[in-house]
Amino acid sequence: MDTEPQFFETNAVPGVVGQPMSRVDGWAKVTGQANYSAEYNRLPGLVHAVLKTSDVAKGRVTGFDTSLAQKQPGVLAILTHQNLPQLTKTPNSPEDRKAFASSPMSFFPMASDQVHYAGQPVAVVVADTLEHAQYAAALLKVTIASEAPVASYLDPKAELYVPKTIRGYQPGVTRRGDAQAAFAGAPVQLTATYSHATTHHNPMEPGATIAHWEAPDRLIVYDTTQGVSETQKTLAAMLGLSTEQVRVVNKYLGGGFGCKAWVWPHVVLAPLAAKAVGRPVKLVLTRPQQFTGMGLREEQEQTLRVGATKEGKLLALVHEKTSTTSPWEDWAETNGRIINMIYACSTFEGTYRLGRANVMTPTSTRAPGDMPGSFAIECAMVDLAYQLNLDPIQVRLLNYAEKDPTNGHPWSSKSLKECYQRGAELFGWSKRNPKNGQTRDGKYLVGWGMATASYPVHSSQGNARVRLYSDGRAVVQAGATDLGTGTYTIITQVAADALGLSPEQVRFELGDTVLPTTQWSGGSTAAGRVSSSVYLAAQEVWQKLIKVAAMDKRSPLYGAKPADVAVEKGHLYLKADPGKGEAFGEVMKRANMSDVEGSALGRYGAGYEAPQATVNANMNKKEEAAPHSMHAFGTHFCEVQVDPELGTVRVTRWVSVMAAGRILNPKTARSQVIGGSIFGIGAALMEQTVRDPHLARYTNADLAGYHVPVNADIPDMRVEFIEEHDPYVNAMGVKGIGEISIVGVTAAVANAVFHATGRRLRSLPITPNKVLEALRQPASLV
Repeated sequence: MDTEPQFFETNAVPGVVGQPMSRVDGWAKVTGQANYSAEYNRLPGLVHAVLKTSDVAKGRVTGFDTSLAQKQPGVLAILTHQNLPQLTKTPNSPEDRKAFASSPMSFFPMASDQVHYAGQPVAVVVADTLEHAQYAAALLKVTIASEAPVASYLDPKAELYVPKTIRGYQPGVTRRGDAQAAFAGAPVQLTATYSHATTHHNPMEPGATIAHWEAPDRLIVYDTTQGVSETQKTLAAMLGLSTEQVRVVNKYLGGGFGCKAWVWPHVVLAPLAAKAVGRPVKLVLTRPQQFTGMGLREEQEQTLRVGATKEGKLLALVHEKTSTTSPWEDWAETNGRIINMIYACSTFEGTYRLGRANVMTPTSTRAPGDMPGSFAIECAMVDLAYQLNLDPIQVRLLNYAEKDPTNGHPWSSKSLKECYQRGAELFGWSKRNPKNGQTRDGKYLVGWGMATASYPVHSSQGNARVRLYSDGRAVVQAGATDLGTGTYTIITQVAADALGLSPEQVRFELGDTVLPTTQWSGGSTAAGRVSSSVYLAAQEVWQKLIKVAAMDKRSPLYGAKPADVAVEKGHLYLKADPGKGEAFGEVMKRANMSDVEGSALGRYGAGYEAPQATVNANMNKKEEAAPHSMHAFGTHFCEVQVDPELGTVRVTRWVSVMAAGRILNPKTARSQVIGGSIFGIGAALMEQTVRDPHLARYTNADLAGYHVPVNADIPDMRVEFIEEHDPYVNAMGVKGIGEISIVGVTAAVANAVFHATGRRLRSLPITPNKVLEALRQPASLV
């Protein structure tokens, strides 16, 4: 093979990539044929496990009364820290923790008598039916010697500290230039504090695990995970097995949003329970247990100081974030990342302060850090615009970053100006009244707001395998996960185009550790990584077939060099003489080949080296050789109506315009942007988990008390994409779209409320009581 792989144009005419193809897995889902993790019910002898959790947030377990529970019919085992099968490694040990591929927790419950948070598992009841297990768990009595808990960083007992690092990789303090001095000397200064309530992911499908020991040393797990390979590695390390002895399967996922990116206690307790009873065990979290068992977005506040010239040019950004973490982990969303890079500013300082409390470790929630960080910077930019009598878009263009401010690198691609222009056009921004509180529709106050969105390319890599059969069928495999984002569909499209087939001729298999290993689906990495690996694996298929044809005296391509051959719709031909060629099936038939297989490692972001032929020849050679910063960009426009009598806020119009490289499927991509925007509107107007300040227990850990948007809360949404050519990000020029869709949403809503009322609300969610309180205050610029 040549040292630099050939990239064959497999569809010179428009193919299925880029077309709004409907989901290939849609039929299986709507007819109930899709098996989710809790639905593998035909395992012989399957039994049920139920968690018994602590109502106490801090203390020690002093005893169990199992007498009533043990007598119930069908009860097979009651497992506690006293009789639970031992783990080889636990995250409780700093030395062991290094072995885990996927766990945000440095603490595994039921390894001792310690209780660190309300809702912590203290026992597992296993019975022949779910009802028997639930009833026995209700009868199980647990005695706990309680201590006074710390509820959050706001608790007077909480000790605030600046960690050396956040989870071992993000510095607790970041400085670029002397931001403090630049702020002190700035002609225009703004200081504001923004607060965010605790929120939870709440996917439709709760956490669920089925564990089956096929042999004493061979385990298969069906789990609601965003990363089968990471779950496999973590379980293997904790159970003392090799990765080959652990198989993890997840064919369909009912939403994840970050909470299923990690291995949580129930995922480990299920195989331990199965080991104890010698039968397959199903363990499904209840909705309240979902609130206490799979992480959260932490409550937090951030103070942002902005220094600028009188013309509106940024001079300094000083950001401080304070948030709650667990007793054992330095966890915080990295809000300062987007504040440091989204606008041109010569100085930046960011500081993280944490307060340990009796809560489970927070975790990744859609666009972690960038979502709450954008709330602060995007509200501040509008406040700056109002103070200087500038349009909110104008102040953003005035501070447009032509290169990445954090490192001076050029962008791999950036079409943010085009997003502003198209979004303003679609929304009718030019008709906006620049004065706050001046637009009405009957009794309602009407406001317009907008905000910038951005999300980085997180570098990742993964493998894929492509097998092309002589009859025109293909099987494509990668150990990825489809969170519901459309991975099944977009990769089918990529493979179909790369192989010159119709989508109906392609079967894409994912979600199993027996398939080629790839990294987890999260951080908007799956589309870029898996499409790249599948595309490159298809190239290897063509390389092999061209070599077969070039060695076959009966082929029109006999003696041809691979570089001289092109492929279109499965037809191989000479570039210099398109009339000389043949279909791949003919090549395979003469060679007596039933199939040909290609495999490849696809890279997304840093580590991907674009072949010279794919780089625009007009690009500056110095820039071409330099490292590139890689981000997706976009913008949201929002209209709200505020009822001044009730304080309610209703979003009445929405426009999003995104630039995320090559859009593989505008239908599924649009769905992602709509979903992320709805997610953000929920955080802006209603979502909050309430924790009792004295008991450190949640008071609304269900979908009756925790409000999420429903259809009546959301208007029709207009979503468009700016197509980008990005030769640096991966082989397909694809960037992720799932995370960026929520970034800037809360700010767009808050800016619209500001425009409607003339009052700036900086505490999320913006609930009616806060609006009414604000309306009682005098209007002000900021």
